[in-house]
Amino acid sequence: MARIVMKFGGTSVGDIDRIKNVARRVKTEVDNGNEVAVVVSAMSGVTNQLVDWCKQIAPLHDAREYDTVVATGEQVTIGLLAIALQELGVNARSWCGWQIPIMTDGTHGKARISTIDTDDMVGRMRDGQVAVVAGFQGLGPDRRITTLGRGGSDTSAVALAAALKADRCDIYTDVDGVYTTDPRIVKTARKLDKITYEEMLELASVGAKVLQTRSVEMAMKHRVRVQVLSSFIDAPGTLVCDEEEIVEKELVSGIAYSRDEAKITLVRVPDQPGVAAGIFGPLADAAINVDMIVQNVSEDGRSTDLTFTVGKSDLERARKVLEEARGKLSFERLIADPNVVKVSVIGVGMRSHAGIAQKMFQTLASESINIQVISTSEIKISVLVEEKYTELALRALHTAYGLDAA
Repeated sequence: MARIVMKFGGTSVGDIDRIKNVARRVKTEVDNGNEVAVVVSAMSGVTNQLVDWCKQIAPLHDAREYDTVVATGEQVTIGLLAIALQELGVNARSWCGWQIPIMTDGTHGKARISTIDTDDMVGRMRDGQVAVVAGFQGLGPDRRITTLGRGGSDTSAVALAAALKADRCDIYTDVDGVYTTDPRIVKTARKLDKITYEEMLELASVGAKVLQTRSVEMAMKHRVRVQVLSSFIDAPGTLVCDEEEIVEKELVSGIAYSRDEAKITLVRVPDQPGVAAGIFGPLADAAINVDMIVQNVSEDGRSTDLTFTVGKSDLERARKVLEEARGKLSFERLIADPNVVKVSVIGVGMRSHAGIAQKMFQTLASESINIQVISTSEIKISVLVEEKYTELALRALHTAYGLDAA
């Protein structure tokens, strides 16, 4: 017998037929003798509708009431799935976040989980009852409903798996696993049997949409084995696990890309102490995340050109913040470019093999793709290139690192 947490996203429970399909999948695990908890999202499109209603009534709405409204989407799904399981003869009950309870901090709209009390749930699961849990929601210190923000249901599932000491957390989505790159662009992309937490975290942080960064961080912290599977086809998925579980590690596991990037260059910034803090401080105060940074000092050493990236949706806000501080910062002009893409090569094999970066730069040069910015971590190399070269860069790098399917 195993204890399993199964998570189904919005498309997996998008209508009544799909909810019935989820119920059949859950019943299969129950019939195999496993203890099961199921975490579900709202039906696809429902959360967006609830958010839109809040905005229509008051663009600057009370975040506590906003959470009360948007959390109802998951409440509908857990009730419907519990009913569907009961119709199949499976003992099941629904759990809202506050009923467990899943305790969070008081940051409404993007709360973080602090504790989960699973004692009652564990007792019921041992007696054969399936727990159907609302993802994305919890209970704040003031006993108000909170929501966890983007990717919150994935985070709920992994956190619950950790609290339940589950053997595995199966995340069902509309893809059947983690691929070496986007198979819609590179037809020769391969599905990976296993990938390390570190690699999945890097892939999630640089654009891969399979899992949200917060859920991978939590899985890595609590060593929760996560399997990514398709809700719609019966096929083996991809296991996200410890590096020690992978016998033959890939030199490079994947090529990711993000179109959610915009480049800002500040020309002729005075090269003196405190200038970087003067630039990035106001951006941080405005909750604008800065990613890649490169600095070019002038020949006379008196000024520098500073280039960095922000999220594309933050570009106009960043431009406004910097222009307002222009007198203090004394830069000559600001150049903004939203037509860029970040391409990243990821693999734990980089730790022990030289030449990964050289191959990336050589491959892009052979395709006449100019690199604008470079950033690295222990197992990742990212470059910024013109957006029009996205598909060419992905295909060339995928082939160069030997990732093409046979």
